[in-house]
Amino acid sequence: MMLLHAPEVRDLDVFTRMPERFRRTGQRSAWADANRGGAPVDSFLEGPVFDAAGHLYVTDIPWGRIFRIDPAGDWELVAEFDGEPNGMKFADERTLVITDYKNGLMALDVVSGVATPFLERRNSERFRGVNDLVFDSRGCLYFTDQGQSGMHEPTGRVYRLAADGRLDLLLHNVPSPNGVVLSPDERVLYVAATRGNCVWRVPLMQDGSVAKVGQFFTSYGPSGPDGLAMDEEGRLLVANPGLGYAWVLNHRAEPVIVLRSVEGMSLTNLAYGGPERKVLYCTESTTGTILRTTLDVPGMKLHGALAGPNAA
Repeated sequence: MMLLHAPEVRDLDVFTRMPERFRRTGQRSAWADANRGGAPVDSFLEGPVFDAAGHLYVTDIPWGRIFRIDPAGDWELVAEFDGEPNGMKFADERTLVITDYKNGLMALDVVSGVATPFLERRNSERFRGVNDLVFDSRGCLYFTDQGQSGMHEPTGRVYRLAADGRLDLLLHNVPSPNGVVLSPDERVLYVAATRGNCVWRVPLMQDGSVAKVGQFFTSYGPSGPDGLAMDEEGRLLVANPGLGYAWVLNHRAEPVIVLRSVEGMSLTNLAYGGPERKVLYCTESTTGTILRTTLDVPGMKLHGALAGPNAA
């Protein structure tokens, strides 16, 4: 990677750590057996998202848990169910839609703590293993179906679920599609291809199709881009586990800021919070830590659903 201007390098700060009472120390899980080489994992944080009151919600993949963290950094268990939840977005003020590797799309009522199916299958076929999601301003939901795809089997999928229940398959050849985010004008979808160690740029056409899909950003190291975010100036933010970095990229995909983890190397996902959406929060998954920093540009405001799906 050749840069004309060196990026600013900044260390993230520790906001809060998962309390010991919630850690499943020394226990094995089916998820860790498949994805962490069988090592015991006391937690693996993902899916950060804020509610309107400023509470941060995160998932714990191997143990099927959803936590709520208040502005002071105190943790509360909201739900625990038989699943492997990953990305989350609010459909409305009390309903989280969750990409769950075991169950497909789930809906969680954050008041009652009850999780129910939202979209389990496509034409009676199970998903490979859904991963992350984003709503557009019309209530359409874009989500990735990663499974165990990679360079050896580049068959990961990206779907769009319309507010009326129509489900479109946009991509079916991605090596490990992970994080997903829209440009401010919603004309481009960005998809993290983790095993390809890059981010794809996916132009969205007026007829609903995609065309001239290309590789926007190329990273390096043992594990590629994961969670994505977008700020109001159109800068793309990329969480990069394996490096412990979050890249802030300009419109040329040049890093203008590199944010470094101070707690482990598995920086998996990110979300904007704070009263002006200028505080970036990052999940450091292997240590159960939430990191943060304040940036000069607000993050894009997230949209929710306009209607529930009719598909099943």
